Amino acid sequence: MRIPTKEEILEWISDNPTLTSKRDIAKAFGIKGAARIDLKRLLKELEAEGHLEKRKKTYRDPDRLPPVSVLQIAEPDVDGDLFARPLEWQGQGDAPLILVILRASDPALGAGDRILGRLTEVKDEVHQYEARLIRRIGTNPRRVLGVFRKTTEGGRILPIDKGDGKEWQVLPDGINDAKDGELVEAQQTGPKGRLGLPRAKVVERLGDPSAPKAVSLIAIHQHGIPDAFPDSVVAEADRAKPAPLGTREDMRDLPLVTIDPADARDHDDACWAHADDDPKNEGGHVVWVAIADVAHYVTPGSELDREARKRGNSSYFPDRVVPMLPDRLSGDLCSLHEGVPRACLAVRMQLDSHGRKIGHHFVRGMMRSVASLNYTEVQEAHDGRPNEKCAPLMTEVIEPLYAAYEATKKARSERQPLDLDLPERKVELTPEGRVASVLFRDRFDAHRLIEEFMILANVAAAETLIAAKSQLLFRVHEEPNPEKLDALRETAQSAGFNLAKGQVLKTQHLNALLNAAAGTEDAELINISTLRSMTQAYYSPSNFGHFGLALQSYAHFTSPIRRYADLIVHRALISAHQWGEDGLSPEGVEMLDTTAGHISETERRSMLAERDTTDRYLASYLSERVGNEFPGRISGIARFGVFVKLDETGADGLIPMRDLGREYFRFNHDDNTLTGSETGVTIGLGQRVLVRLTEAAPVTGGIALELLELEDKKLPSGSGQRRRGGPVRRKATKAKRKSDKVKRKVSRRRR
Repeated sequence: MRIPTKEEILEWISDNPTLTSKRDIAKAFGIKGAARIDLKRLLKELEAEGHLEKRKKTYRDPDRLPPVSVLQIAEPDVDGDLFARPLEWQGQGDAPLILVILRASDPALGAGDRILGRLTEVKDEVHQYEARLIRRIGTNPRRVLGVFRKTTEGGRILPIDKGDGKEWQVLPDGINDAKDGELVEAQQTGPKGRLGLPRAKVVERLGDPSAPKAVSLIAIHQHGIPDAFPDSVVAEADRAKPAPLGTREDMRDLPLVTIDPADARDHDDACWAHADDDPKNEGGHVVWVAIADVAHYVTPGSELDREARKRGNSSYFPDRVVPMLPDRLSGDLCSLHEGVPRACLAVRMQLDSHGRKIGHHFVRGMMRSVASLNYTEVQEAHDGRPNEKCAPLMTEVIEPLYAAYEATKKARSERQPLDLDLPERKVELTPEGRVASVLFRDRFDAHRLIEEFMILANVAAAETLIAAKSQLLFRVHEEPNPEKLDALRETAQSAGFNLAKGQVLKTQHLNALLNAAAGTEDAELINISTLRSMTQAYYSPSNFGHFGLALQSYAHFTSPIRRYADLIVHRALISAHQWGEDGLSPEGVEMLDTTAGHISETERRSMLAERDTTDRYLASYLSERVGNEFPGRISGIARFGVFVKLDETGADGLIPMRDLGREYFRFNHDDNTLTGSETGVTIGLGQRVLVRLTEAAPVTGGIALELLELEDKKLPSGSGQRRRGGPVRRKATKAKRKSDKVKRKVSRRRR
């Protein structure tokens, strides 16, 4: 039996990067029996010579780049081709040559620009890799959003931000074909010109200010979300270097993977699970959760820290993300990219056979993700349809993750967290920024798996810091107030369900109500009403528990790239374990109460901006279907009209009182209904309706509807006398009040 040469082994590993275990290599060369000892010796020699590095049970060529890398653009060559060099090259020889291939829609790149690129290895070329642009890193031109006004000397830009009254001058060569009255995004090109205005050039034409592509930008400015990083913050981020191993625990052999949405921009959490080999924990599991070590780069009191605290969190829109941290960190050094060493804080959790956490400990380490996966491909792999990326990971990674998750489902069932079933809308856009479709996101066990492991890690962080008597920020969710519970109870009773009174409310009582409604036509109504009865979660240095998750202690630890609260918890863990000087500072401890209030507000600000943006996109999507009929369900009752959630898109529209019918409807605050004064017809929450779309305004996000049918029946026709009489009486009363007011003024003057 012939043993392959070292060159043949290296060539096989290079050509087959997913089949690199000793077993795969032996199978490829037909090596069996005692000959495996010789193969093992060859692999050890290649490893000692630096040609290979062993990762768990596989071998990887250290002279190959990961599929996503940070690159620096070089000067174009004589043929105009654009090449780049990898900034995190770890090989022994010269860095490979990378040809950058730009699409027509990509921005122009120049020498010195840093980019995040997706690499493809090529053969029989002068260059070894070809790169596609994912995004540019580290550029920070000052930008403004405004309305372009054409002038004889070029044009001016009037910012839409109310707090910015300063106009910008645009020279003729910077107009970029912008039309008068268009919404544009401009970039500063120089200092003030002779007119005393800063100069700018139009970098993007957004067209009509009410057009879909302008929607998120308008929301960002209206809600005061900072979307441009100061130069000092970007400069500080640009100076950051990859964290060294130092005293960190080396976790690079652990087969940790990231599992995120397919369109995720960053990867801040990774996980791995395996069966527990502790004989005292038969049937148990070990779950590792590793989180990007943002605290290493964003230190207390730094420019980055002040800006991150100011923003509080990242904001997500259908067409863009406003990050908490500059892209050099959020999209690069703090993102757990596949195949790249990354600093992390990690927790090893020991679960018993019923998924209960029976032990945990934290480490500050260095990890290397073996794969960046998305929810869909992981779920398909678990369901028996693994793709090329998941197939080699089934035995060691994917199957153990699901086994551990199955155990946690038992503990979750015992704990009884609030189990709402509310589908999440996803607005999909065309490249031009128009709404292509509005779908409801699929939710797989892969989502629930990651969610459950992140909850466990958050609990572990809170428990560790409480035991260490360390200051931290808790994620607090208090019990519903009695008034909202009474409203929920009445809604449930009107739908034929029961929520018992006179007992200490627990999530299991609400889950019983939700389970009773599941599968009925009132399921959505009960879920929405239950959600509305909940209080708003917030951050606090005091622990009041988390009602919705049915947990006594809970802190956010798993997303420090996009939430400042998590960064605080990371710093607290660093201080508690004495891992370095970048922990929670005394000034940070003193400011915890203020910080908690501030980031709770920034979170609500982002939620409002994201909701407003979605509403505007939906209104834009429906604006071309005015006059069409849509089925829906009544989701709200007010004195001025009825709110309806449309089945197809989940959009919320208003039926003004004037469009409810010919009769006058009286509002009953006690049971939240409207009652016809002549026919006695009652309009209440949860009823099925058929409506006609009468107006959809993209600028405001408003949607107006006309009621056609209630519970599959046309509204009975009233005479209209009562309805017309109502406003007349109100006008008469208003006139009398005005007359009385005039009389009082005259009386006072006479005195």
